[in-house]
Amino acid sequence: MKIIKLTTYRVPPRWMLLKIETDEGVVGWGEPVIEGRARTVETAVQEMEPYLIGQDPARINDLWQTMYRAGFYRGGAILMSAIAGIDQALWDIKGKVLGQPVHQLLGGLVRDRMKMYSWVGGDRPSDIIEHIRTLRAGGFDTFKMNATEELGMLDTAAAVDKAVERVAEIRAAFGNSIEFGLDFHGRVAAPMAKTLLRELEPYRPLFVEEPVLAEQAEYYPRLAEMTSIPLAAGERMYSRFEFKHVFEAGGLSIVQPDLSHAGGITECMKIASMAEAYDVTLAPHCPLGPIALASCLHVDFASYNAVLQEQSMGIHYNRGGELLDYVVNKEDFRITDGYMQPLTKPGLGVIVDEEKVIEASRNAPDWRNPVWRHADGSVAEW
Repeated sequence: MKIIKLTTYRVPPRWMLLKIETDEGVVGWGEPVIEGRARTVETAVQEMEPYLIGQDPARINDLWQTMYRAGFYRGGAILMSAIAGIDQALWDIKGKVLGQPVHQLLGGLVRDRMKMYSWVGGDRPSDIIEHIRTLRAGGFDTFKMNATEELGMLDTAAAVDKAVERVAEIRAAFGNSIEFGLDFHGRVAAPMAKTLLRELEPYRPLFVEEPVLAEQAEYYPRLAEMTSIPLAAGERMYSRFEFKHVFEAGGLSIVQPDLSHAGGITECMKIASMAEAYDVTLAPHCPLGPIALASCLHVDFASYNAVLQEQSMGIHYNRGGELLDYVVNKEDFRITDGYMQPLTKPGLGVIVDEEKVIEASRNAPDWRNPVWRHADGSVAEW
C-alpha cells in the first residue's frame, strides 16, 4: 500500500481536516490545525507531502521521524500541528486496514469509560450558573471556565475580587455537587498568579490551567509550593522534548497536550507515558473538531493516568460549525452521565461526512481570536 494524495479542507468554525488517500482505496482522516493559523499549517502539510507520497502508510514511526527530523528545523506550533494531523490520519488508515480501533493497537483498554467535561461561559465569563444548570440537566458534573478577563501584570484588588466572587457564587449555588477547573488562559502573569491562587484556594477548584504561560514554566514548581490547587498546563507545548523539562522541574499535577498540536497520537502516547512516570495525570486539550477528539479518546483509553477529557460540543468558539456536523456516526459520540464509551469502529472510529466537509470548505472563514488591550492601550493576553 502506498500514499498517493493529501487533501486539506478548512471548515467552520475554525478547524481543518486532512484526507490521506492510498492506492488501495483506504482513506485516513486527521485534523492538523492551529486555531487562527489554519492557512499556515495547511502550507506546512503541503510542504511535508514529498516525505509521504509513495510511502507505506503502515510505517508510522518512520514517517513521523522523517517529518520531524528531515527538515533540520523542528518543533513549534506550526510544524508539530502539521505532523499531528498527518499522524492521526496514518493511525486511522492502520486501524482500518487491520480492522481494529486505534486504542486496541495502542495496547487495549485500561478503562471502560472516559470522564468528559464541558466549557461554560465565554471569553468574558457570564451567565455561568444558568449555563451549568443546563449542562447538568444533560448529565455533566464537571466544567471549565475562564477565570478572568484581561488582567494586568500588576492589577487591582477589584479585579481580583471580581474573579473570586464569580467562583464563590458557583460554589454557593452548587456546593460540592459539581467540579470545575479555572483557566487562567495565559492572562495572568506571575505577580498576579500568586495572589489569585491564594484567594481562590478556599473554593477548591478542580485545577487551575495555565497559571502562567508555558514560556514562564519555571514558575510552575514555585506556584505549586504555595497552593494546594492542582496546576495544569501543556496546550502550548508541542513535543516530549519540551514536556521533559517541565516534568523534571515539577509543579504540574495535570498535563494537557493537544493531539492536534503536539505531534499527534504517536507523540502524545510518549508524553502520557512520561507523565505517568512522574505521577502526573493526563487531560488532553481539545477545543477542536471530531478527529481531534477521537484521537484524544484513543490515547485516553490506552493511558492509565488519563483522568479528564475536554470536548467542544456547544463551546463558545463554535459559530458556523459544531463538532458533530461533519460526522455520520453521531451516536458513537454520545455522552452519558458525563462519560463517553470507547469508539469501536476500525481506525479512529469517525465516519466523516465528506460531502458536508467539501461544501463547508468552500466558504470557510479565517477565524481569528480577538485582540484585547489594557486600559493604557497596551496589548493584553487573550
